[in-house]
Amino acid sequence: MLPITSNHHLQSSSDEELESLIRPDYERCHPGDTLDDLKRRAAFSKEDRGLLRDWMAVAAAIGKRFAAEFSRGDEAKESLLSAPSAR
Repeated sequence: MLPITSNHHLQSSSDEELESLIRPDYERCHPGDTLDDLKRRAAFSKEDRGLLRDWMAVAAAIGKRFAAEFSRGDEAKESLLSAPSAR
């Protein structure tokens, strides 16, 4: 459980953005399962907590890559969004 702080809302928003980066890939790799299902199971399953942590690390890496591309002002963002996933 996350501690409730003044920036809790910002963290939740950030988590939601990160989840949106991996949701389609997770659901493609785990047919019949959803990221929301994994999040619920992670509350009581060590294995699912680890799986969620790994997927969120992937999301963070993707987010950093998007941020780096954006800060450089490259037009490559569009190719990143439209490129097939290599994960």
